[in-house]
Amino acid sequence: MALSKKPVTGMKDILPEEMKIRDYVMGVIKETYAKFGFTSIETPCMENIANLSNKQGGENEKLIFKVLKRGEKLNLETAETESDLVDFGMRYDLTVPLVRFYSNNMANLPSPFKALQMGNVWRADRPQRGRYRQFMQCDIDILGEPSNLAEIELILATTTTLGKLGFKGFEIRINERRILKAMAAYSGFPEEEFDTVFIILDKMDKIGLDGVAEELVKSGFGQESVDKYLGLFKGIESAENGLEYLATELGEYLDEDVKENLSEIIDSVKATKASEFEIVFDPTLVRGMSYYTGTIFEIAIPEFGGSCGGGGRYDKMVGKFTGNDVPACGFSIGFERIVLLLLESGFKIPNESEKVAFLIEKGIAKDRLCDIIAQAQETRKAGKQVLVARMNKNKKHQKEQLEAQGYTEFVDFYREALK
Repeated sequence: MALSKKPVTGMKDILPEEMKIRDYVMGVIKETYAKFGFTSIETPCMENIANLSNKQGGENEKLIFKVLKRGEKLNLETAETESDLVDFGMRYDLTVPLVRFYSNNMANLPSPFKALQMGNVWRADRPQRGRYRQFMQCDIDILGEPSNLAEIELILATTTTLGKLGFKGFEIRINERRILKAMAAYSGFPEEEFDTVFIILDKMDKIGLDGVAEELVKSGFGQESVDKYLGLFKGIESAENGLEYLATELGEYLDEDVKENLSEIIDSVKATKASEFEIVFDPTLVRGMSYYTGTIFEIAIPEFGGSCGGGGRYDKMVGKFTGNDVPACGFSIGFERIVLLLLESGFKIPNESEKVAFLIEKGIAKDRLCDIIAQAQETRKAGKQVLVARMNKNKKHQKEQLEAQGYTEFVDFYREALK
């Protein structure tokens, strides 16, 4: 049977042109985040399955690529449950590995700790545009900072990076998990059913307010609670300041500091931003991960028509590992979707070095070859990219291929003389 040339479904080969864009984007990200004080770390691609399956990752826990036990530990005959067969899993995001890393190394890390982590993650998801089973994630996180300075810094660092990549007119949508819970409690939904309410609310952009109402009723919630809940959203739409309106309506259901905290983040980002974007309060924003405890935010880029990154505060997650809670907040930029948008727009890397091709005819003398290579070395020192290659029989086709790769200058070396 012939071996398959195609990559595994949901994964892809990356050709040189895309790789060039990816390298450039990674460079901009690392350079910009470093200026905000973030330092790079790296974690393994696999984690203990118990860490990945601790009911913190929401729907993503259903998408884990699980790793069979090996050698003597794998006993198919006596296995009764999946846990008897599996001990590791491929990481589905970078947050769980980061928190484990921090919990294991916190004695040797500064406080607050500002981490930058870039790496592949794996999800057994249904592939679609901009969504793969293996994809690059790029996260920045601040651990040990309890105040909203963490949110402000994360949002400014991420939006500054997007601006440097040429994006403008995008939105940062922001909400608070405590607002979501207060709205649900005010409406009379039972606390144990809040997650069900939020899952339905998360579909608002697809099914609209009426669709949300219909699904809530179908899920068994009383009409009075549903009407009261939807009344809040209608009131927000007509209010001059949705956040002020909610704080007044919810009254004792919402802690007094929540509105002030969120307002301060929004006002501070607006006053100090370095890119062209808007930050807007969006009470329908949910975010899927159950580990979020406070502020949540998301990037909406019109060209993509969906989320291109997001994050939030997860103050209770470190405590799952250490027994002591540590304030934590993070923002993940949608690396794959950003690269996709740049490729589709015909993005050209700015200030790219001029590319020169030295094409050498076969059979050229050894001393002449050394002279040509020395000339290439000098040209590289002058700041140009130089490819040294043997001349093909079909030189015209060879040059067309090189031109497609961005080569603009060609120097042909023949056996007798330079032409």
